[in-house]
Amino acid sequence: MSKIFVSISLSLDGYMAPEGMTMENWDKPEFKNWGAKWGALMGWVFDQQYFRDNLKLGPGGETGPVNDMLRHTAERTGANIMGKRMFDGGERGWPEEAPFHTPVFVLTHEKREPWVRPGGTTFYFVNDGAQSALEQAREAAGGRDIRIAGGADVIQQYLNLGVVDELEIALVPVLFGGGRRLFENLHETLPRYRIDKVLDSPKATHLRYVRE
Repeated sequence: MSKIFVSISLSLDGYMAPEGMTMENWDKPEFKNWGAKWGALMGWVFDQQYFRDNLKLGPGGETGPVNDMLRHTAERTGANIMGKRMFDGGERGWPEEAPFHTPVFVLTHEKREPWVRPGGTTFYFVNDGAQSALEQAREAAGGRDIRIAGGADVIQQYLNLGVVDELEIALVPVLFGGGRRLFENLHETLPRYRIDKVLDSPKATHLRYVRE
């Protein structure tokens, strides 16, 4: 049966995204240059060979355990779920061949026909909630696992539903001081997790938790 997992980067003070992270706010001084903060958070992944190959960024990149971890995460994933905010940013920023290569279910109030991209990614827009998106993702995943890609509010919804089997967190030594926290708006009764694996590198500590 498909496992449901989260795989994200997190700042040292617990934020998934800096304050004001929208394309409209890219250069606004009141948001303290969120692009630079986000780049610092995601720098570890941009340096990996698998990521560069996947986005067709050209040759080069690091190999080794972190690169192998990225490849494994992609290969295990049969469907992705994300929120509208994440999709809106990606629609502008992703290349024509979006980097998922799976069905992607977008939680939104917007009614929209599926958006088919080259390379195997199709975005489906789900208007009837997190549980419906999960049921559709299970059917589409073909026995592979389902990644809850983000953002923070979507991950919180699935944690509150009690369905997240695994958490993969790249803890990056940067401080945001504000933004979108991962662990808030949560119910009192939540699943219990145990540490399964720790992979350290100079740019991030990769923590894997599995449900008890």
